[in-house]
Order: sequence, then structure tokens, then C-alpha cells
Amino acid sequence: MKIVTWNINGIRTFKGGIKRALDLLDADIICVQETKVTRDLLDERTAIVEGYNSYFSYSRGRSGYSGVATYCRDSATPLAAEEGLTGLLTNHEDAVGCYGDQTEFSSEELQLLDNEGRAMITKHRIMCQDKEEKTLTVINVYCPRADPEKPERKQFKLQFYKLLQCRAEAVLKDGSHVIVLGDVNTSHRQIDHCDPCETNDFDENPGRKWLNDFLHNSSPEDPDDEEPKELSELKNPTNPGRFVDTFRLFHPTRANAFTCWSTLTGARQTNYGTRIDYIFADCKLAEEQFVATDIMPEVEGSDHCPVWGKLSCSLQASSKPPLLCTRYLPEFVGKQQKLSRFLIKMDQKSSQPEQKSVLPASQDDDERRENVNPSGANKVSDKKRSLASDSVLPKGKKTKTVNSSLKPQGNLLSFFKPKEKETKLTSPQSDQKVETSRDSSSTAAAETEHASDASLDTDKRKKTACQPTAAPSKVASSGFWKSILHGPPTAPSCKVHGEPCVLRTVKKEGPNMGKQFFVCARPQGHASNPEARCNFFEWVKKEK
Repeated sequence: MKIVTWNINGIRTFKGGIKRALDLLDADIICVQETKVTRDLLDERTAIVEGYNSYFSYSRGRSGYSGVATYCRDSATPLAAEEGLTGLLTNHEDAVGCYGDQTEFSSEELQLLDNEGRAMITKHRIMCQDKEEKTLTVINVYCPRADPEKPERKQFKLQFYKLLQCRAEAVLKDGSHVIVLGDVNTSHRQIDHCDPCETNDFDENPGRKWLNDFLHNSSPEDPDDEEPKELSELKNPTNPGRFVDTFRLFHPTRANAFTCWSTLTGARQTNYGTRIDYIFADCKLAEEQFVATDIMPEVEGSDHCPVWGKLSCSLQASSKPPLLCTRYLPEFVGKQQKLSRFLIKMDQKSSQPEQKSVLPASQDDDERRENVNPSGANKVSDKKRSLASDSVLPKGKKTKTVNSSLKPQGNLLSFFKPKEKETKLTSPQSDQKVETSRDSSSTAAAETEHASDASLDTDKRKKTACQPTAAPSKVASSGFWKSILHGPPTAPSCKVHGEPCVLRTVKKEGPNMGKQFFVCARPQGHASNPEARCNFFEWVKKEK
């Protein structure tokens, strides 16, 4: 049996076709995270893949955000599937069950934790070497990221960790083997981080403390010991964790084994990343069935790379997929739906908009205003109604309102003329000059009309005399536009490599937001790496 997890950073990662990508990964169960697809955007080619059955979890409060999916080969069809960790999203009989003690969570917290499409659970039958049939529950998760600019997300992340542990241990207690895999969004140890010295109080991070409690062995690794250890040798009596990091089980001291890199800084070229994608297994399953686990940094297409694990047991396919399978969705079944399916029975009280409705903590203030109380939309609609009522006309009559006071459209350049020239043009003396010039021009035109003995040479002289008068205006206008639409500033060369720098813009809120600066164009890397970016930095000077 082979299982793979991969944060794909959008379902569009599979540009060459999703079936081709799944076949290249060559696994029985493929768990992907950050699909960024919602139910309304899920197309049939993504949902129904020949040879596989799939199960999706979507974000309910935000489009193009989060989301996980599990693809199982038809030979590994699960016997049960369930979306989320709380059980609140379950409305069918083929659920996995075993939710544990959720009393420490409020009902509002449980709804928020399952509202972002971060977990999909499938339950399978496996056949071990002793010919004993057992069950294996696979929990595919995309754990939240703690945004430093949003303190509430830090608490949200820790609550998700607690709920995940509660559910996984409850399923394990019920008698099933458990694998928890996916993007956990926390590097466990210093060996899993490219530069742990940059992080203050590395070991005091709440996410790492949770991993120490969740995993069976949390003791520091011995750098002199490169051989994989038996699980019995890893036991730590002070840590009651029930799960094992299977990668460290086989590679306890491998350094620079990262699974995530920053695409903005090109850090993958210098392998300057973190290991935040894991395959966790319960202790007994890891000791008895796991054969190997490794990463696949050669697979590109995302800012993460896949992680795979192999087990000696074999999967037993269920006779038919669970009801949560995407092939049963009404939009893909091909049957005509009833009109009543699109109608929801509502009470008069529930039809009134509530001011205190709660949305996921991941949403920004603009999204809250848009989803909770769309007052702006009501105002726009009210304006449209008022305009429509004011403009009611008899049938068959069309009127066209024309403002007679409107002046002809002027030259665009006139809006950018200096003030001094404008004052000269509006002065009385200039008005007189303009009138005299108009009179003289009209007189000259009259004389030329009545002059019959004008020669061809004089006509040429007139034409050549008229040409220089147009040239200054063109030169002035081109110089004016060049002064406004100037190109980007000249890039300096970094002092270490002597190469042209790249231009960047500050996007973080603060006093420097919007300002531009130059940095070394090379990819980010460790300070000891001569091929990595140097510390050159220079603000762009404002032109006077």
C-alpha cells in the first residue's frame, strides 16, 4: 500500500490533466491540500477521474481558499467517508464516527473550525500479513496558518490542533488504525527548519509544544546516529503521545529535508525552506506495517513537494463508494433535479437579517461587511429603484436629454498646462492679442483668395513657413509626457555579486507601505551560501 500527501496550492497545479498527475504519483490514496475550489467551482473533470473515486471538503465562508481532497484508486475504495472533524457536516449513514470529548469547545467554535474545508476522513479495510482484516482511518488535514498580523488566527490554529488530536485519538481508541497526514503548518524541530536561529524562542512555539504532546517521541535527535531506530528504542516515558512522525522514524538525522519553500524569494533553488508536511501514524501501525517514508522535492508545480509512505499491508476495496463520493453529486449524476431542491423552507424570524451572525475568523473586514450585512448592495438597489421611478415614461416614447451648456471636448494636454501659461491666456492683453491675430489671419486669407498672380514658389515658401510653427508644440508635449510617465528607476548593482538588483514594493501595512526598494536578485538562502542572496538593500530615491 502506498499513500501520498501534497499541498498543491490550487487545483490548477494539475495543468497536464489531473489523471496524468495522479498516475505519476502512483499511489493508492492521494491526499491533496489547499485545492482552493468550492462546490460551485468544482468541474466534472476534477471531481470524477477514471480509475479513482474522490472526496472533497470546501470552504463555506470564502471562495478560492483552503479546501482538501482525497483521491482513492478504485482498488482502494473506502467503506466510509466524512467531511470535517466535528461531525456537524455529516448528514449520511456512511460517516466514520468517533468524535471524542468535545465539551471544551463551544458550539460556535466547532462550527468555525469546520467551516474552512480543512479536513477529509476516509475509512478503509486493510489486510495484514497475519491475514487478519483490520480498518485504517486516513485523516487528510490542512492546518491553519498563524498570521502574525491577525492574532485571532493563532488561537484558531491551536484550537484546530486540539480538535484534530481529540478526533484522531477517539478513532484510535475505537479500534481502527489511524494515519494523520497533510500540511500541519509547523516545523517540529530545528532540523526541520532552514534557519531556526532567526526564530526567537524556537522551542517555545505553541505549535511545536502541541507536536511534542501529540507525537510519541519528542526527544532531541542524536546527530551521530544516522540509522533508523525501532519504535521501542524511541519510547519516552515522559511523553504519552500516540502517533509517530514516520519520516523521522526512517530518517532520524537527515538535514535539509524540506517540503515547503517561499516562491516570492525563489528559495527552492537554494533549498531554503521548512518541513511542515507530514505522515503521522499510530505507534503500532508505524512499527508493524510501515516500510518507508520519504519526500519528493523533484516534483514541482507548487510551493510544497509531495510526501509518500509505503506499508506492507494491502487495501481491500469496498463494494461501492460512500455517499460522500463526488460521483454522487447531483450535478454530475446526469439526472434532472426537482425544483424543490433549490428551495429552502424559512421561518419569518429567520428571514430577517441578523446583525450578530458569525463568519469564519479567516475572513477580512471587507468580507465580513459583504457577507454579514450587505448594506451597500441595498443602498445601490434603492438608488436604482428611485432612478427608475423618476424616469417613468409613457410607452412608445423615448427621450434624449441633451445639456446645451456643455462645451466641446478639449485637448487632453490642456488639463496639464502650467498655471503661468493659463494666467497669461486669460489676461485681457492676451484676449486682445488673440482678437488681433484672428483679424489679421482673416484679412490674410481674404487677400490670398483674391490674389491670382501668386506663383508656385511663394506657395512653397508659405508651406515651409507654416511647418516650424507646429514643431514646438509637439516637442513640448512629448517632453511633458516624458516628465510624467517616466520609467522605472535604474537598478543598482549589489556589492557582493556585482549583478543588477530587482525592484520590490513594501506591501505590509505601516509607515513604509507603498515604498520601493532594491535587493539582490539572487534567490534567498542561508548566509553561508555564496550562491544565495546577499544583504544588499537600498531605498528608491524620490525624483524631485
